[in-house]
Amino acid sequence: MPFDAGIKKSVTGVILAGGRALRMGGRDKGLIELGGKPLVEYVITGLQPQVAEIIINANRNRKRYATYGYPIIADMIDGYFGPLAGIASAMRAAKTPYISTAPCDSPFIPSDLVERLYRGIKEKGAEIGVPHNGERLQPVFALLDRNLLSSVVAYLERGERKIDRWYEQHRLAVVDFSDQPDTFVNVNTPEEAEAIECKLMHTRQS
Repeated sequence: MPFDAGIKKSVTGVILAGGRALRMGGRDKGLIELGGKPLVEYVITGLQPQVAEIIINANRNRKRYATYGYPIIADMIDGYFGPLAGIASAMRAAKTPYISTAPCDSPFIPSDLVERLYRGIKEKGAEIGVPHNGERLQPVFALLDRNLLSSVVAYLERGERKIDRWYEQHRLAVVDFSDQPDTFVNVNTPEEAEAIECKLMHTRQS
């Protein structure tokens, strides 16, 4: 099916960089350099061709992230409530009908991520599209209808934070990405960072 340029115009890309990264010793994962540049730059490069605009959700190092030239928004609820807090903030800030989220530490974003999630939503009459890599759902990579803002805010205000539990309350399209299972890897530990850096260097050489 040929690419529909209207999909890009309908979507704002959201880079989620608001976490505390406790397993990485509190380092801001988006600013960790692998293969000679910060991880967030790989995510920007992957998302930018697929979306109308980009927003970066960051609670720390906001001036550093601002050097990339995109709007920087903090979580609308204090206390590090996880990715849903960033999603809620992005829904409030975006101007397009949909947002597409990706974590700041995933350098191999599929080049057709947004298009496939969008088509999955439309085909199934869903409100949220989430990829499945053949083994498990990848819930932080998602396409979401901005009309869900009031729902996610109410969920967070009740003290809830689990993203999959909120997804279960809405029409969800699970989109098969088993043909690209390794594109959803991200950095949670120093060992994973080392493995991803090796893969980045191999990709450059091939």
